[in-house]
Amino acid sequence: MIDRASLADFLRSRRTALQPEDVGLPRGQRRRTSGLRREEAALLSNMSVDYYARLERERGPQPSDQMLASIAQGLRLTLDERDHLFRLAGHQPPPHGPDGDHVGPGMMRILDRLVDTPAEVVTELGETLQQTPLAAALTGDARERVGDARSLGFRWFSDPTSRDLHPVEDHEFLSRMYASGLRGVLASRGPGSRAAHLADRLLAESEEFRAVWARHEVGIRPRAVKRYVHREVGLLELQCQVLQDPDGSHNLLVYTAEPGSVSAERLQLLSVVGADLR
Repeated sequence: MIDRASLADFLRSRRTALQPEDVGLPRGQRRRTSGLRREEAALLSNMSVDYYARLERERGPQPSDQMLASIAQGLRLTLDERDHLFRLAGHQPPPHGPDGDHVGPGMMRILDRLVDTPAEVVTELGETLQQTPLAAALTGDARERVGDARSLGFRWFSDPTSRDLHPVEDHEFLSRMYASGLRGVLASRGPGSRAAHLADRLLAESEEFRAVWARHEVGIRPRAVKRYVHREVGLLELQCQVLQDPDGSHNLLVYTAEPGSVSAERLQLLSVVGADLR
């Protein structure tokens, strides 16, 4: 059962332990609050201020798994802290491992500081868990994707519009790369894994995937420069740097353009108009 008093105490302690600059928020000149305000914690957790405040006041309904996961991410909890939060709220914690959606606080601290850079945290199946505003402007808001469509490789073969982001001449290579990547994950995770589920769906639904899958290619790596065709700013050629989280199967991808290049100018333009384009 939910332990409302302990849950409220735990939320308050985690909220007050964070400073605005820790999570990419402005501090302001007349700030008196120690740590984050409730309004800021609610914003980071993608929920209403009233809902969050009631939890800290030992009131309101028992939060769902989805709400708890959002709070854990918003308050930048560690996995152990996330599990504790779930237990206090009367829920079984989600399993750890490659299928987990929780991004560790260390990775989030880096992402919070990349406000002017396209960056995203992705799973081994190409699911975007967190992204900067400029990444959302570049490739779309990941929050709108659900189910199997969260996987970039799955969308590549199941949704023709996903290919509009890349030049036509890159499509064949990307098809081979996504199939190769899925095969590698499947070999690591085995039958019954989410990778196996995605492969089975694509084999049943995509003729192109069946043809590429039959080639049994493995180890095809992304090219050093990724090319995107944005509907407003045009072609961008971006280098991708990768940082791996040692505590999970998540990668932080950071996209940058060569200084002084046309792509750098277009990326700067996207940063200006990106809020209107998402």
